[in-house]
Amino acid sequence: MKKACLLLLLLVFSLKSVAQETYKVNNETITLTTAISGNLDLLWTIDEKKYRYFVRTEDGHIQELKNTKNAETKKYQEEYKTLLHNLTADYGVPTNKVKLTLSSLKLFFNTYNATTNLNYDFEARAKLQSRLGIFGGITNQPLVANPNNAGVPFFGLDFEFFETNKLPKHALFFHIRHALEVQDFKYTATQMAIGYRYRFINKERFNVYGNLKLVTYNFGSSTLTSSLPNGSTYKESFSNIDVPFIMGLGADFKITKNGYITVAYHDIYALFTDNSNNFPMDYAMGFKWNL
Repeated sequence: MKKACLLLLLLVFSLKSVAQETYKVNNETITLTTAISGNLDLLWTIDEKKYRYFVRTEDGHIQELKNTKNAETKKYQEEYKTLLHNLTADYGVPTNKVKLTLSSLKLFFNTYNATTNLNYDFEARAKLQSRLGIFGGITNQPLVANPNNAGVPFFGLDFEFFETNKLPKHALFFHIRHALEVQDFKYTATQMAIGYRYRFINKERFNVYGNLKLVTYNFGSSTLTSSLPNGSTYKESFSNIDVPFIMGLGADFKITKNGYITVAYHDIYALFTDNSNNFPMDYAMGFKWNL
């Protein structure tokens, strides 16, 4: 039951799905996804691992955007450019640089729809922005056996990528952290992680997000006591790559134009790795700034 609830929580991190409908185009029944909706609609599908694109006019007529190769010259004929030019000629939207790819077609269709309808709203092609953070905190290593439930200090860097818009919700992040050892817990480790971040509360001055570490690489060492009568100690090194799906929470508070105070509760629970019997304690505080 506990894992089922956690799986449901993972749905928070999923992107919105797009609607599909079945159409009849040139006597072919085909299921298409609507990518752009306006005075001209862009639809697409994948057929035998190949992308196919279609344009739908205001009267509901659907035509395929094709780019066939001439059998004699072996050159692509770019019929899709001619079709798009004929449909948009009254408004002079250039087609010479349009490629038969989803991103390029989206930009063209959005440009045309915005030109022909002043109420049409769209964001230009997404650009990536990055944000760098430094943090430090204390942890009881909730994913490692810690008999004395000792807290140890850790510090690290967080580097995230997201689309450039006013309030981005989705981000990919890479972070690296190093936890020190203490007298009661002779264990030190460095972790590098790649993950996904979703801001479910996203305001101008602050945001609250969920973290999902997808892939981690851990290395470090642990001091162990021998089971022999002399009880001697020895150090054991380790390294491993894992796909643990580690969940966490965080919040950023804007204090300057490009700077944020950040607080986080990392490593609350790992779905696909062992969790300690100790209550998870993994708190951090730091500073982030836009690059």
